Amino acid sequence: MNDDRPQFWALYLTRFAEGFGFITLITLLPYYINELDPSGTTVLGVTISAGFIIGMYTSGFTIAQTFAVIPLAWAGDRFDKRTVLLIVVGLGAVVYALFPIVDSSASFILIRALQGIAVTGTGLMTLSLVGQIAKTGTRANYIGKANAASFSASIFGSLGAGALYEVFGFGPIFTIIVCIMVVAWLGTFRYLEADETRVEGFPFSDLALNRKILTLSSFRFQYAFSVTLVRTWVPIFAGTAVYGGLAYGGLAVALTVTAEKFTNMCCQPFTGRLSDGYGRALFVFAGGGAYGLVALLVPFSPAIGTALGAPSSIVIGVPGFLAGASAPFVETIPQQISVFGDVSPAFVPLVALSGLLGVADSFREPASMALFADEGTEDGGVASSFGIRELVWRPGSVIAPLLGGWLMTEVSMASVFYLGGAFALTGVGTFLVILVWFHGTRALVEW
Repeated sequence: MNDDRPQFWALYLTRFAEGFGFITLITLLPYYINELDPSGTTVLGVTISAGFIIGMYTSGFTIAQTFAVIPLAWAGDRFDKRTVLLIVVGLGAVVYALFPIVDSSASFILIRALQGIAVTGTGLMTLSLVGQIAKTGTRANYIGKANAASFSASIFGSLGAGALYEVFGFGPIFTIIVCIMVVAWLGTFRYLEADETRVEGFPFSDLALNRKILTLSSFRFQYAFSVTLVRTWVPIFAGTAVYGGLAYGGLAVALTVTAEKFTNMCCQPFTGRLSDGYGRALFVFAGGGAYGLVALLVPFSPAIGTALGAPSSIVIGVPGFLAGASAPFVETIPQQISVFGDVSPAFVPLVALSGLLGVADSFREPASMALFADEGTEDGGVASSFGIRELVWRPGSVIAPLLGGWLMTEVSMASVFYLGGAFALTGVGTFLVILVWFHGTRALVEW
């Protein structure tokens, strides 16, 4: 791999495509809940609650990811990562073409599961290749750039999905995603060189006992519950018309999602470069703790908005040139146009808190990924290292949506965010104790 710049750009393009498709489904999730109208049902004498079905809208995706991690990571280390990447990107294009045929909760969950396989494979291979191509002292920086590409897609995908859904419904959105996936496949095929590294055996067994990976996993296992709950339920809180949701329109929901992605995108190249120089473990600790604190504030956005006198609508005035138009023409045009539809005083604080979640996570993510890449590259199994990173995340990503669905329907919407914030804070606490106890007080700034 000699000419690195075109390869990095090909990988960034693929990360963009992956992020675009993933965030579109997150943005549209509350509208699938509204349209598919999940309700309790009985199968073979067993009652399945609406909360469980809502949880499966996300858990079906993450369960499939869990089963896909090990075989995909093993194939990436054992064979050509470029070939594996081309296969999963191609699968992604097919999967997104299937979403317009969804007509029930069962079909939505099934196609979401296929999406989970495609997203997992694309993420594993792109991050593994970025970590493998980049030099040791620059990995967090390049990984931060790769993540920024994904987050930029999240911005366009979320805003585009929110706006297009209001006008056209689901179909045209997925046509755009398929086109982007095809372009990413062609870019990868054209510019990414074959991966010549081959790892014999099963590197998972050695890396699973790596002391740094075990220490990071003590945090990541708990943090997965936090991020899955908070990221999934911010748009659900904003968009659903039931269970205490704010019932905002598509563009308003898109902005709440985009705020987190935008701040994360802007910060990650910078925070990644800082963590390369000042200690990655410190950035993991600080970012995770800040994320938990902000998550606890999300349910208070209506109270914060009311206390601060936040506007209940975002409007723009009629362009000035219309002031000179004839009276009958002016009467047909509203004097003010509501940009995001009917919202409430909670809207501005919710967008601001979502942005702060992105800032907090931008400190944690590139530093964590670089630590896993360092250990995997040194032991000869970078895809397996990222595979372990994914596996540690899976229990939280599978169980949390089911738990969140139950909490939302049986307790309250706010309880979802309280639990999410608590998981982040206990995660960083556990991480700090293990880090200091087994690796010394300097490990926080030396890793």
